[in-house]
Amino acid sequence: ETTRVLISGQRRGITPALAKLLKRRSAIEPEIGHMKSDGRLTRCPLKGRIGDAIFAVLCACGHNIRKILAHLRAFWAFVIRFILGIIVVVNRPLQMQGAA
Repeated sequence: ETTRVLISGQRRGITPALAKLLKRRSAIEPEIGHMKSDGRLTRCPLKGRIGDAIFAVLCACGHNIRKILAHLRAFWAFVIRFILGIIVVVNRPLQMQGAA
């Protein structure tokens, strides 16, 4: 079995299927870099190839959950600002009448 090293800037000998795989790899590599820099994807404590695969999948699941929580945090902040804005607008005429 021979191993080919694929370089993303290389154009010669690239089939459409291979180009699609390289494009997918380019999309995944930044996510792996974020997992490594966040300190979650460290040295694998599990044994063997299966342990490596399980560890990678668990790290990816944790990363996805953190991304979902960040989106939910932003969404709820928007909802709370919206509701508080409505409360302020509704209470404003009442304050004006009390002052007059």
